[in-house]
Amino acid sequence: MYRTQTKPIQIGDKVIGAGNPILIQSMTNTKTENVEATVSQILALEAAGCEIIRCTVPTLEAARALKEIKKQIHIPLVADIHFDYKMAIAAMENGADKIRINPGNIGSTEKVKAVVDVAKERNIPIRVGVNSGSLEKHLVEKYSGVTAEGIVESALDKVRIIEDLGYDNLVISIKSSDVMMCVKAHELLAGRTVYPLHVGITESGTVQSGNIKSAIGLGIILNQGIGDTIRVSLTGNPVEEIKSAKLILRTLGLRKGGIEVVSCPTCGRTQIDLIGLAGKVEKLVEDYPLDIKVAVMGCAVNGPGEAKEADIGIAGGIGEGLLIKKGQIVRKVPEEQLLAVLQDELDHWQE
Repeated sequence: MYRTQTKPIQIGDKVIGAGNPILIQSMTNTKTENVEATVSQILALEAAGCEIIRCTVPTLEAARALKEIKKQIHIPLVADIHFDYKMAIAAMENGADKIRINPGNIGSTEKVKAVVDVAKERNIPIRVGVNSGSLEKHLVEKYSGVTAEGIVESALDKVRIIEDLGYDNLVISIKSSDVMMCVKAHELLAGRTVYPLHVGITESGTVQSGNIKSAIGLGIILNQGIGDTIRVSLTGNPVEEIKSAKLILRTLGLRKGGIEVVSCPTCGRTQIDLIGLAGKVEKLVEDYPLDIKVAVMGCAVNGPGEAKEADIGIAGGIGEGLLIKKGQIVRKVPEEQLLAVLQDELDHWQE
């Protein structure tokens, strides 16, 4: 199903599916039991634009901590459960807005039913998650290895277990660190389910490699109309995941808002510290709620022309630079004033 056709699922005060905006998720890397550290990280993620947050719940102490965490944050809280069905129940009893489980590692049908019964009673959605790394042996043998077809079959098997228990308040996630396998799996799954899909490239790597893998994988999947909520999984500060997710959505035209910075790659004509300046501009614009394009160009030869599609831009010269608006040169300023002049323009911007 394309995202306009998936079933709407409510998570806290947010709704995914049925054509609702694609929401950005992340996951804390603090010890959930440490309420203060976990809340601090979630608030930083909220400020960056995170819309749903997930915390691991490996212990009863962590499950109980959810109650205190939830009092201090402002976005839906998802509990990530592995192996112990009691943790899933405790998480829901302590206010989790959604739980993430793999019914295959929860245990017997009776244990899965115990989880589903509590979810049904409280109308809490369940995200059924399957990763390529934990694909069942019989499916690996059936498909002669880990394949997209096997991942999809595994996910649908898990969904059927919960449906057979009389519950359909579900979200599905199927992940792989193999980008093209992940793409193919989502293409196969989208035609076989009505449930919203949470999309991500798992174990994608560090900020550099993970961003490239995620941009390619998520870009292909989302551009086909598939996916209702996303996470860019990075080995690093989770705030970087939010920045990347927002940029991916904006680049695909799936989200508006936020300043887009374009900058040239520099060449031998560059007479200013363009690399440093572009980095400062990118940092500067993070806090402006403007939907505009800002260009940072390295020379006055091509700068005005290259920046003409931007709303505002700066182009370097020899120890000085140009301020450009809508492709027109407005004035010339010393190099050391370029950033301050741009900031002043943004402070007084009238859309």
